[in-house]
Amino acid sequence: MTHTILGLHHVTATVGEAQPDLDFCLNLLGMRLVKKTVNFDNHHVYHFYYGTESGAPGTIWTTFPYKGRGVLVGSKGTGQVVTTAFSVPAASIGFWRDRLRDAGVRVQEPSARFGEEVLRFDDPSGLWFELVGSDRDRRAPWDGNGVNPAQGIRGLHSVTLLVRRMEPTLEFLTNVLGYRLVGDAANRMRVAAGGDTPGHVIDIVEDADAEPAVNGLGTVHHVAMAIGSDGEQLRLRDDLLSLGLRVTEVRDRCYFQSIYFREPGGVLFEVATIQPGFTVDEDLSALGRALKLPPWEEAHRASIEEHLEPVEYR
Repeated sequence: MTHTILGLHHVTATVGEAQPDLDFCLNLLGMRLVKKTVNFDNHHVYHFYYGTESGAPGTIWTTFPYKGRGVLVGSKGTGQVVTTAFSVPAASIGFWRDRLRDAGVRVQEPSARFGEEVLRFDDPSGLWFELVGSDRDRRAPWDGNGVNPAQGIRGLHSVTLLVRRMEPTLEFLTNVLGYRLVGDAANRMRVAAGGDTPGHVIDIVEDADAEPAVNGLGTVHHVAMAIGSDGEQLRLRDDLLSLGLRVTEVRDRCYFQSIYFREPGGVLFEVATIQPGFTVDEDLSALGRALKLPPWEEAHRASIEEHLEPVEYR
């Protein structure tokens, strides 16, 4: 019953204000805004998609700016993605340490993990980020936001799941989703699907004494994995249901189709298709410039735009 996951698709978090989120991701980290839309479940909240040039699966970081919308600050804990890591060239870690510190960002000294240098820091909402130096990432960075291509972010590197017990999550990832074990260090296991290069990796950290996570501002909402086709997604859904998991119906996210469920450790997973991608409603050169709404929301555009705070970006 093993299914073929191609790697990471995207990671989605709940953040504070929209403008500081844009400034941090675009102007400091140098990513591209590949889509400006709304939360399909709450159309008065933005949904920003950041990535490289086309927003290819495995490069995408997405945020819901919920400050002032009745959502409290969350807390990191078990049953959650606690850290999102991005891939940069190994030689650029010193550049990023200095760049982040010069911008007033709290940065830890680089440390080593599985043979790679890791730089840990927080975003304006308190999310835990890492930059991981890798010489095995051949993806092209986005170079339109002031970061030299020699240092630019290549996309997602990995995510870290925090769970009370390692074994159920590890067994699910390997026996059902087709991941394989590629690293083991103390209380951390590393698995990969579709290859073991950046963009394909999940770390599982076990902490039996950690408190359960509370979703809210400054926490990751879910991690999405990529699957090749609608048919494969439906077969996976049927198998997950047969295992007794609660799985959503297939949801149309316009740029991909998605299903959602929780793995045995409580982390919310999404499995998303590759197609149709972010150029379905905008040309590649114009990605992220206009507010794009799903077809069923177009009739409400005037009201939606009235309730969204104005934002500025290059």
